Amino acid sequence: MGSSTLESCRWRCEALEPERAKPTGRRRRSCSRPLTHTDSMADSMEIDDSLYSRQRYVLGDRAMHQMAQSSVFLSGMGALGVEIAKNIVLAGVKAVTLHDSRQCEVWDLGTNFFIREEDVHSQKKRVEAVHSRVAELNPYVQVSVSTVALDDSTDLSFLLNYQCVVLTETRLTLQKRINHFCHSQQPPIKFIGCDVFGICSRVFCDFGDSFEVSDPTGEESKELFIQNITQDNPGVVTCMDNHTHGLQTGQSVCFREINGMSELNGITRQVTVVSPYSFAIGDTSSFPPYLHGGIFRMIKIPKTYSFETMEQQLRDPRLLIPDFSKPEAPLQIHATMIALDMFQEQHKRLPSIGCLQDSEVLLKLTEEVNETLKNKVCVNPSLVRCVSRCARGCLSPLAAAVGGIASQEVLKALTGKFTPLQQWFYLDALEVVQPLQSLPAEEFAPRGDRYDALRACIGEPLCSDLHKLHIFMVGCGAIGCEMLKNFALLGVGLARCSGEVCVTDPDLIEKSNLNRQFLFRPHHIQKPKSLTAAQATLEINSELQIAAQLNKVCPATEDMYNDAFYSRLNLVVTALDNVEARRYVDSRSVSNQKALLDSGTMGTKGHTEIIVPYLTESYNSHRDPPEEEIPFCTLKSFPAVIEHTIQWARDKFESAFSHKPSMFNTFWQNHLSAEDVLQRMKLGESMEGGFQVIKLLSRRPTHWEHCLTLARLKFDKYFKRKALQLLHSFPLDTRLKDGSLFWQSPKRPPSPLEFDVKDSLHFGFVVSTARLFAEIYNVPYSEKNLCYDAVSSVLTEVKIPEYRPAEKHIETDETAKKPDQLKLTVSSEEEREAISQLEEVITAGFITPENLRMTPLIFEKDDDSNGHMDFVETASALRARMYSIEAADRLQTKRIAGKIIPAIATATAAVAGLVALEMIKVVGGYGFESFKNCFFNLAIPVVVLTETAHVKRIQIRDDISFSIWDRWSITGHEDFTLSDFINAVRQNTSDSLVKRFDLLTHHYCDWGIPFEGPIKFTFQNRVTV
Repeated sequence: MGSSTLESCRWRCEALEPERAKPTGRRRRSCSRPLTHTDSMADSMEIDDSLYSRQRYVLGDRAMHQMAQSSVFLSGMGALGVEIAKNIVLAGVKAVTLHDSRQCEVWDLGTNFFIREEDVHSQKKRVEAVHSRVAELNPYVQVSVSTVALDDSTDLSFLLNYQCVVLTETRLTLQKRINHFCHSQQPPIKFIGCDVFGICSRVFCDFGDSFEVSDPTGEESKELFIQNITQDNPGVVTCMDNHTHGLQTGQSVCFREINGMSELNGITRQVTVVSPYSFAIGDTSSFPPYLHGGIFRMIKIPKTYSFETMEQQLRDPRLLIPDFSKPEAPLQIHATMIALDMFQEQHKRLPSIGCLQDSEVLLKLTEEVNETLKNKVCVNPSLVRCVSRCARGCLSPLAAAVGGIASQEVLKALTGKFTPLQQWFYLDALEVVQPLQSLPAEEFAPRGDRYDALRACIGEPLCSDLHKLHIFMVGCGAIGCEMLKNFALLGVGLARCSGEVCVTDPDLIEKSNLNRQFLFRPHHIQKPKSLTAAQATLEINSELQIAAQLNKVCPATEDMYNDAFYSRLNLVVTALDNVEARRYVDSRSVSNQKALLDSGTMGTKGHTEIIVPYLTESYNSHRDPPEEEIPFCTLKSFPAVIEHTIQWARDKFESAFSHKPSMFNTFWQNHLSAEDVLQRMKLGESMEGGFQVIKLLSRRPTHWEHCLTLARLKFDKYFKRKALQLLHSFPLDTRLKDGSLFWQSPKRPPSPLEFDVKDSLHFGFVVSTARLFAEIYNVPYSEKNLCYDAVSSVLTEVKIPEYRPAEKHIETDETAKKPDQLKLTVSSEEEREAISQLEEVITAGFITPENLRMTPLIFEKDDDSNGHMDFVETASALRARMYSIEAADRLQTKRIAGKIIPAIATATAAVAGLVALEMIKVVGGYGFESFKNCFFNLAIPVVVLTETAHVKRIQIRDDISFSIWDRWSITGHEDFTLSDFINAVRQNTSDSLVKRFDLLTHHYCDWGIPFEGPIKFTFQNRVTV
């Protein structure tokens, strides 16, 4: 057996052996026959929703299943390689082989967050050091290692075991050889090559000659109601209420529920956009006239992409441009990085730090490469020299950003979900290093510590500034974990330099967090996020000083996070998941004139915003339009789409199982005696909430059978009586004043549901509702009480009152708000009934401390055992059935009811890396033009870097203007009066402003505001104007 064959065998053994030993952690489907080649092995596995729930909303189950059957070969365990390993293991591929043959060095401690000091001291191989730490990120992923050499003589047949090959820290000639091998296979092995050299990075993708994408954008297909369809050639569809359709010419839509032009129902038509609100669908002239109703939905059509090999692409690259202020940069970096590869081939090393001779050699090579390009570019000598000086270094945040982007391309390669990168992406951090060119070369020289890779890029002075930094980070979720990792690698807030990272988050760790928040492990579940993340960060770099706290940052904690606290900070970082919290932190940062770095993700989308005192706008300077609320009457009586029924079910949960029990408890805490309440009601006293509380008390169940009875009555009320009452109030032939039908799109007439215990949906609703009643009323039950026979035997005995229609007002005004139940007028008959009910429970001896307490429930979407989602899912589905609305599956119901934000580790890593790059600029005190905000959507893919928004200044007159950052600070004392304050202003301002201030004080006099008497100071006796 030849040496190449032996080597190939070693590759196979190292890659495949762990598959036999490690359990998959996914449950197989039981089959009555063997799986055939036409079966999808992935479809026989269940997804662990408790772990992957947020990612499922990004990728979908089909893509998740495909990943679970895919293996990846990843070479190079440097800064970029370990980022990619982290992200794809968290995502949940089947298997990853980590390849590297290098030994751990001190240098790696500042670039690889999974290498420890003991690994360096024991001279471990990098791949062996990171293996166990990567593997513990996800028990469902088989992680194996290989340390054999990968070179020009290696037999590449071992790669046939993988669906995707990712190379980092690999020579360009070897990348071309491996790419050619992968491209020539049938089907092709997807190939990704990526590198980070100092301030420059690249990603290259080749997924073969014909790569089919099932869903190019990942956007949820919108359903919209139709206002009109013309009987013409072409027929034009107009959206109802001027809603924008969001379609593009060439896309396809499918129709349903059209009245009149019913031939279109179930048919797919290609569209030509006419306006944002209308589109043409071809000839409709032969169809009957459109009457009313109808819904259209965009149909996603698979798209095929063709890729060229790296060899073909080097001369004429297809480039993604991230920064349109320098559109030539990607091609300039392309030429420079090819030249850098040539330099390595010729000199067997990278350019030396600060070596002018090496930079000139690299510049000459870059000019030679440029001559070979099909589209030549103006070579940028400044860029080339910066690349030469920094090539040996590494900016770990740049590796994090590019690692997130490259990892998403791996997932695309395995799943066919989202549009792949075609074919090169370059990202640089030139703005980080350009202002440092005047520093002496020795400031960038290595010093034998973990920060040498960083120092080679930004120099010792800026490194030292990072070490001294005092940072306040609000939030410690997915972005927070990634930021802490970046802080550790950059040496932000070191104890020996009197720096500090203060992080606060009141939340506890849940299992669903483990899919993105990589500092947490299963044994951390239900532990505080901030404390756990701080401990994990210290394992990466024990030199950090971290103050971990469990507080919210809000007005209630301003005594803790006061002006004195902010005065000690250099900057603030938000890692939050809601707008209101961001707005509050932004207001405190502006008030205290501190820089703020904000970021966020939603699925594959991400944004960063850099806020710098006196230079940029603040977060509060712009506001997104408020979310459109569902009208009250729509939720209550006229649902049109599944979102309406899900929100209705969620509201019912909140009302019945949270709000009413809380109101009940509050009432009896304020009224300790039922007899006293009875007496006051008899005297005609109005008691807020009393009517509802007495109704709850009189109907309080004491046994499980009572809970089932209440649930069965709820079914009748929600899904039969409600429909009958609506049809009584608005018969099917009801017409509006203009003669049009009342029941036409988007209004749907309901159909009453007759209870059938054999219907699984009916049965599920009753059981889940009864369980929740048992919870709030503290009624015990056992598992055997939930079985079909036990439940049906109880339900057959339930007496259902005969329905009698009522003559009551049903709200149809979409602008009407939900009435306050506590403030509704109670009729005299209802008052008498409440008094009678209260007398009965008192006489029956039912008033005990236990019976005057209920247990309010807090909706918890991620615990399938508590029955909360069972109630919402079944209630929503039954209401959808009642109104002939297509029901949602449990996953979609959970997302809408729980207001879940889709999330994936790739976007989180990318956004945190981009923020950390901007942080370096803020610490360096860079000018406005250096800062970049970013928006990206990794699904498309698009990355857009833009300048931050200039702070707006308000002009009072030619020589006087102000912005949100400007203020006067006046220091007072305990007995400081308004008169003292005015005098202090006069002493500290120019004559022109004094005159204007005198005019202001004149108005104060006119308003009758006293000048004498102490001013109340809230922060350190300081007033800011």
